[in-house]
Amino acid sequence: MHNDSIESLLRRHYGDDAPAPAGLETRLVASVRREAAELREQERRASRLGKQRISRRAAVRLVAIGTAGLSVVSMGLESLQSLEAGLLGQDITQPAYP
Repeated sequence: MHNDSIESLLRRHYGDDAPAPAGLETRLVASVRREAAELREQERRASRLGKQRISRRAAVRLVAIGTAGLSVVSMGLESLQSLEAGLLGQDITQPAYP
């Protein structure tokens, strides 16, 4: 079904005698143009970032922010495990196999 044209999908859904929805073609053209513009913008940003040099200070800052974010996620997961253990009344800190 992913290879069907829009016309065949409309015929299958509405039948052969049903009219096409009002303004369908203009909406489709606008949607395609909007997606093309978004894709061009993403490509422009990617090429600009690829060409832009980054200082060591900025690189260290990005790594520090990423590491801090990962440690926050890790602490959140640990607290969820301890909360789960408290609610279930089980000690999950011990290994499963002695």
